[in-house]
Amino acid sequence: MKHVYSGKIRDLYEDDNGDIILVASDKISVYDVVLPTAIPDKGKLLTQLSLWWFDRLADLVPNHVLSGTDVPAQWAGRAVRCRPLTMLPVECIARGYLAGLGLKEYQKQGSVSGVQLPAGLVEGSKLPEPIFTPTTKATEGHDEFITLDEVTAQFGTELTDRLRELTLEVYRRGAELARERGIIVADTKLEFGVDADGQLVLADEVLTSDSSRFWMIDEWQPGRPQRAMDKQFLREWAAAVPGWDKTYPGPEIPAEVVATTRARYQEAYERITGNTWTS
Repeated sequence: MKHVYSGKIRDLYEDDNGDIILVASDKISVYDVVLPTAIPDKGKLLTQLSLWWFDRLADLVPNHVLSGTDVPAQWAGRAVRCRPLTMLPVECIARGYLAGLGLKEYQKQGSVSGVQLPAGLVEGSKLPEPIFTPTTKATEGHDEFITLDEVTAQFGTELTDRLRELTLEVYRRGAELARERGIIVADTKLEFGVDADGQLVLADEVLTSDSSRFWMIDEWQPGRPQRAMDKQFLREWAAAVPGWDKTYPGPEIPAEVVATTRARYQEAYERITGNTWTS
């Protein structure tokens, strides 16, 4: 087994037949900084939720999954056997509600990634229709919003149109299924790659608490922060840590914050899949 890459949260290995083994750790990052404290079971929760979603999105877009079980025993539950891809250097984000960096961009310019939005929206507002708001995929520093024209300049019209179409289709399908389970998917980040045949493939993770904002429908109230079943809870805690300037090294996470974060990830998994979590 050859180690080929380490990201903030995941490690990639290549086995003897060329398959990629994608392993999700229990590390967690906020503001692009990996914090020194792990969240128990996080890697398994993200992996199993992603596998659930990949199965339900397979008719919309091909994905990278070869097997969620045929993996080395030491990584059982947190690893996926995947086909190798050339990953595209863009974060494909779909937004159905106004929050986070999208809210900040809207408050400054009335638009997000060049998409003009109606006046008078507030935090948590539902958008008239979901929008595609891509960002750069920075290896260092922070991702930055880019416009559709900038993506087109990089990838061409045909591929860009397909990225936008698939991102919005995946978001709409995911948001509809989650809504049936009492959850709003406010936004989500997707990653795509290209396989050896030139086919566009959905990869990495999909519709998880690391890559999405999950809110409870019965608690949603525009004009204020929502109770998050994702890592927004941890972001808010980290932002309030005295003296931390959002650069490396990050602060240690107290035990009660670890427990709450893990509980929210587990709640999201159980509500969406209908399964009881067993680690």
